[in-house]
Amino acid sequence: MSATGASEETSARGAPAGPLWWPRRRSMVLDIVLGVASATECAAEGVGFAHDARIPVALGVALGLIIGATLVLRRRWAIAVVLISIAVTPAEMGLLLGVVGLYTLAASEVPRRISAVLAGMAGAGTFLVAMIRFQQENPRETWGAAVWEAPLFSLTITLALTTPPVLLGLYVRARRRLVESLRERADGLERELSLLAERAEERAEWARNEERTRIAREMHDVVAHRVSLMVVHAAALQAVALKDPEKASKNAALVGDMGRQALTELRQMLGVLRSDVPAEGKPVPLASVAVAASAAAEAASASAIESVEDAAAGPDAAGPRLVELEALVGQSRAAGMAVELSVEGEERRYAARVEQTAYRVVQEALTNVHKHAPGASTRIRLAHRGAEIAVLVENGPSERGAADAGLPSGGNGLVGMKERVSTLGGGFVSGPTDAGGFRVSAVIPDRTRTAHRARTA
Repeated sequence: MSATGASEETSARGAPAGPLWWPRRRSMVLDIVLGVASATECAAEGVGFAHDARIPVALGVALGLIIGATLVLRRRWAIAVVLISIAVTPAEMGLLLGVVGLYTLAASEVPRRISAVLAGMAGAGTFLVAMIRFQQENPRETWGAAVWEAPLFSLTITLALTTPPVLLGLYVRARRRLVESLRERADGLERELSLLAERAEERAEWARNEERTRIAREMHDVVAHRVSLMVVHAAALQAVALKDPEKASKNAALVGDMGRQALTELRQMLGVLRSDVPAEGKPVPLASVAVAASAAAEAASASAIESVEDAAAGPDAAGPRLVELEALVGQSRAAGMAVELSVEGEERRYAARVEQTAYRVVQEALTNVHKHAPGASTRIRLAHRGAEIAVLVENGPSERGAADAGLPSGGNGLVGMKERVSTLGGGFVSGPTDAGGFRVSAVIPDRTRTAHRARTA
């Protein structure tokens, strides 16, 4: 089968029929026209062949029609068409059949060795027939110039009938292969772009989920602790409102201060969120979203999410630090909790994310004591260990007779603490103690200090 017909059939099977309907029909019409022309030519040449072979003219014409009509099958059986044209060469029949057959053979996907052999056979047959015909029409009794006339004439005829169709067929074959290669490459690039777009969308969705989780943690830590203290102070205020107006006034002032602090922290957080929202009418390009998502994914795989989030928060983003722990503990003490704070090791500054995480762990642990163990004594231990900081918050059992604060709990506090610490590559452990209390322990590494030591080394 010729590659021309094979490629068209393959394309027809692999692509919608609509766009290929007209090219296929045009090729079919061209083959029919060439077949009719070849049959007509061979029928006319069959008359002379019938006289030379001394057979009936009708038989010669019929043979010419059949032989010439085989050109219709050139796309499907190019080798057979060329063999037929070679077979009828001695009968001086099928000029169009041989020329078009050689072109189709050279343009097909038939191995070049076979094409070269068949083209050589066709050329040799044409050369011999031309030599014989030249000698018959120009008899020479003497040698001399006539010895070179016949071969030169025959060679010229042979090259004129075989070389142009073969070269044209090879050019068409190479051009078709180039077009198919470019089309395959374009299809591959399109698939790669589609895959990259899907991957970018997945990474963007992952980044959005991570940001939602981070915002939820921040909102929980800010609101839960402040509101829990406000509820505790409000309960105390209700209890002493009539008995001790001075203490009631003090508790009311504390409730107001805590409410204002909660609002201030919420405003700071919302300010950071709003600063990341693009201006109206200026949508963020998809390429920027994909790049940001890819950067976030690579940062996560390299355990460097903290750097990405710090950069996203901006240099002016406000957040709690370890120096504020004393004030945090003082608020719980003002609410009636017995809290002991101890610091071990040489105090120093850590990365913003490290200090904020340590602060939030202590804050959430105190909130849980207010919720689940009102009146219990609590011990906070903060240890500086060079490249890491360790936090331990342990409370005893709730005092007998202590009233439950009635604060709702969604079970997100411990989960949020573990997520914060794990994000920075640290360890987090929590659970009840043998004495009936509860313990929260976290070890948070300072990667910025470790990286600085590695660079200086």
